[in-house]
Amino acid sequence: VASGGRDKTVQIWDAANGGNLFTYRGHSDKVWWVAWSPDGKRLASASADKTVQIWDAANGGNLFTYRGHTGVVDTVAWSPDGKRVASCSFDQTVQIWDAANGGHLFTYRRHSGTVWWVAWSPDGKRIASSGNDRTVQVWDAANGGYVYTYLEHSAPVYFVAWSPDGMRLLSGGADTTVRVWRVV
Repeated sequence: VASGGRDKTVQIWDAANGGNLFTYRGHSDKVWWVAWSPDGKRLASASADKTVQIWDAANGGNLFTYRGHTGVVDTVAWSPDGKRVASCSFDQTVQIWDAANGGHLFTYRRHSGTVWWVAWSPDGKRIASSGNDRTVQVWDAANGGYVYTYLEHSAPVYFVAWSPDGMRLLSGGADTTVRVWRVV
């Protein structure tokens, strides 16, 4: 189990007995989000220090630090094949980069406020993101090409998730609603 917090650390716990396995101390500010790679060998952590850090889940060794954002990084998500990472930020962008070396692939800039959540479709071909602009946006994971915007929320949208078959999206936000969308 991985957990991140206000003490600038990420801690890895043994799910069987609650024992602390190690503590990762690479960030200089609060850790907002932690995500395991699909193969369970790496972790990505997003922080108020404007970085995403990738590190070894076995020993906490830092593999690289991605420094492309200019604001707090609040969520990070691995592509289903573990080859790319998407990170979203207070800087109103979602950035896609290479999980092997941290190389920047492209930046998605269609949101007009903080982007709170990013999620890959199960087949890895599309990405959904949501934010303070009250939208859920779907776009092409290969190049950032725009696909569709869902406009039914009346307040910031904090969360979006794909159905296992990739045909629907679930979104929830500050308007106290949860909505299910058919993906076009």
